[in-house]
Amino acid sequence: NPADDKRATRLKKDVLRGSLDLLVLAVLVDGPAHGYALQKKLAHTTGQTLPAGTLYPLLHRLEAEHLVSATWDHATKRPRKRYELTPAGQKRLQRDGADWQAFVARIHGLLLPALRQLQHHPPPPE
Repeated sequence: NPADDKRATRLKKDVLRGSLDLLVLAVLVDGPAHGYALQKKLAHTTGQTLPAGTLYPLLHRLEAEHLVSATWDHATKRPRKRYELTPAGQKRLQRDGADWQAFVARIHGLLLPALRQLQHHPPPPE
């Protein structure tokens, strides 16, 4: 159903938007990466394409907050910035990651029983 697909896509985008900082920091745990590599990894992991106009301002903000550091990589024809997690970024990832896990567990605790109940007592057809 196209309306269901559209709603599911909107939900995924809303969840992604609310957790982008955490996701970018998590990707950088694997080591330094260029913006394009981050964009590809996030798309692969989340199933959602993150536009460059969203990613690069976010990376600049994380850099200004000292959560990531950026250095120019001149190993290719065109210099590119490489982003790396800082110790402050690692601490933020640990703290926010734990908060995120606790939040997901609470949501899970609410949704699972509700979905089980609906399986046993489905709503009447519309």
